[in-house]
This record gives sequence, structure tokens and C-alpha cells, in this order.
Amino acid sequence: MRSCTPDFQYFLMIMIQRFFKIEDVRYGSVFLFGARQTGKTTLLLSLFPDSRFYDMLENDTYERLRRNPSLLRQELQDCEPGEIVIIDEIQLIPELLNEVHWLITRKDIHFILSGSSARKLKRKGVNTLGGRAVRNVLYPLVSAEIPDFDLIRAVNRGMLPTHYLAPDDRQLQKRLQAYISVYLKEEIAAEALVRRLPSFTRFMEVAALTNGEMVNYRNVAQDCGVDAKTVKEYFNILEQTLVGYIVPAFSRSVKRRINQSPRFYYFDVALPNYLLHCNNMLPGSDDFGHAFEHLLMQEIIAYLGYHDIENALSYWHTYTGYEVDAVLGDAQVAIEFKSSQEVQSKHLRGLKAFKEEHPMARLIIVSLDVQPRTFHDVEVMPACYFLQQLWQGKIFNEIPQ
Repeated sequence: MRSCTPDFQYFLMIMIQRFFKIEDVRYGSVFLFGARQTGKTTLLLSLFPDSRFYDMLENDTYERLRRNPSLLRQELQDCEPGEIVIIDEIQLIPELLNEVHWLITRKDIHFILSGSSARKLKRKGVNTLGGRAVRNVLYPLVSAEIPDFDLIRAVNRGMLPTHYLAPDDRQLQKRLQAYISVYLKEEIAAEALVRRLPSFTRFMEVAALTNGEMVNYRNVAQDCGVDAKTVKEYFNILEQTLVGYIVPAFSRSVKRRINQSPRFYYFDVALPNYLLHCNNMLPGSDDFGHAFEHLLMQEIIAYLGYHDIENALSYWHTYTGYEVDAVLGDAQVAIEFKSSQEVQSKHLRGLKAFKEEHPMARLIIVSLDVQPRTFHDVEVMPACYFLQQLWQGKIFNEIPQ
């Protein structure tokens, strides 16, 4: 894996152009959510350099508006209709939303309200603007945003900008350790979301062990020393703080009995890598295979999110062991991930079984093959080729958008 010198890191930072442009703000106000360090603030500053910007992480700004939220209304009285105003980390002062609501309805100001979690804003009594702000999510970097995208680097480091661009493995581990610590301290402990932080910390490690697998709440509960109800709430916390995703099982069955348990994925592959002490992984190992699948699922989730395609991703698993990693839409596309250097007949079992039940499905297997090819009516796509096709809109073109 090539090293990333400080000069090279800086070059990449200025060359990266984010896919998401927050176009909804032209028509009204928006919420912009995203896990910590996905690059929300950097994106907002680059897209709207001349807009008024309230950063709630600045102590003086935070203290001033926390003591007197009405200052926001007073300071924005001179705004023109349609003017864009940004409030970063809005969840730190939810009371500001009352002022925002007034300014939207009376002054037609277009707000961008960003934050790392919608959880605080969903609490009872918080003004959620009555549908006046469209919800958007910023994901980690995606392959289409990175010049000279390095698949092996991404599998090992994940796609958060500060992690993918870390100058060396030592710095990467330090940043990951700090990231987990900040998340536990600021998102979990500070909001008193759990009674016992050690049990939640243990849960995060167990969740990493089951990352990409079917969720069995009872088994996870036994490993964590808590009950199944608490484990369900823990998974819910990871979802609401945007640190994890639940992928449902494909529910339409024709002949075979299928498992209905959901699958869980951390929002970025770097988290399970760190929690499981996996680093410097190379093709051929089981650890690399799991991380390879996770990275590709991560890109699909981001693609769906950026194109406002809802409820279009599931997985398929029968009680007899047939499996498809990703099903798109109502069985329009079925995708299997194999980190093999060359796809063979044995790798097609799940896709062939799925085809028997859903004969119109497009079958794709993503691998480390050198060139794309067709093998027994299955499209074999090298991983980087698949990602190019994905972001060019050539994988999901059969799904209504």
C-alpha cells in the first residue's frame, strides 16, 4: 500500500470534489445530517463561502445563542428572501429551531441545518419545522470523488476523509482511536443515551463481529451481558446517530423459505476494522473478503441515498444456505461480492438459485477479476469497474428513480 505524504495528502484534499451539492436549498430549507468527520463543514464552506455561517462548535457562538436563542432572529432581520444561512451542529441548541421556523415562514430564509445526529431533534417538544426542511445525508467519501481511487487503501482505511488520507498507518490508528472515543463521549455519554457505557462499548465490539451478518439479538445480548431488548435499543442508537445501517431481508419468496432477520453494517468499514484489530489486509484473507463486501455495500448505500431511492436495498438468504449479498428494487438486480481473483462456478450458487425464483433479475458478481466478462449469464465485474458503472447510473437503470 502506497504511503500518503503530507504533500500528497494536501493535494488529494483540494482535488476531491464531493458528489453531493445540496441542491434542495435552492427551493427551501434543508437538514444536512451525517456521521462525524464525513466532511459536512468543509462541504458547506466550499459550496457557500459567502453565506452567513453559525458554527455551534465555536464556544462564543454557542454560549451566546444558548443563553438567548432570539438573537438569531434579531441578527437575521436584514436577510433577503431566499438568502442561505447555515447553522452547523444544530442539535447542540435545539431551541434555535423555533427561531428558524419563524424566519422561514416570515422572511423566507433558506437554512441549511447540519448535524451529526437527528436523535436530539426527535425528542419530545423539539420543533422539527413541520416538514419545512428537506432531510439530506452526507456519507463518507465515495470512489467517484477520489482521484486515482485505491481499492486496497479504501478496504483497509475506510472512506472518512481524515482516515483515507492519513499519512501512515500509525496516524490512522490514532485517528480511529480518537474517533471512537469522541463518539462514545459526545454522542453517547454526554446525552446519557445508555446507563452503562462499558456495556455499550462491549456491544460495539460484538456488533463488529457480526458486521455484515444476520442480526441475532439474543446471541449478541449474551455476549454483551445485557438483555435482548437493550441490544435492540443499542442498534437503534447506532442507527439514529448515523453510525450504522440496518439492511432488511428481501421478503418476496416464491419457493424457498427465506430468513427474515436484518443485517447490520457500520457506516464506514474502518470502524469494524479497528474494533476487530484488522489492518494491512490483502486479497486472499477472510478479513479482506469481509471488508471488501462492506466497502461495496457502503458505496451502494451512498448511491441510493444521494439519488433519493428509498427502500431499494435488501439481501436474500434461504434456510438451505443460498445467499445474495444485495438485492436492488423488487428483484431487478441481484449482486454477490467475492474478493476472488477469478470467479468460478462455485461462486454463482446463490445468484443461480435467486434466478430460479426471479427469472427477470439481472445477475452481477463483483470480484477482483482483471477484466469484465459474462459467465453462465452472470455479469462478472472487477470491483473498480463496478464502482464506475454504479456512479455512472448503469447498475440501477432498471429501478424507477
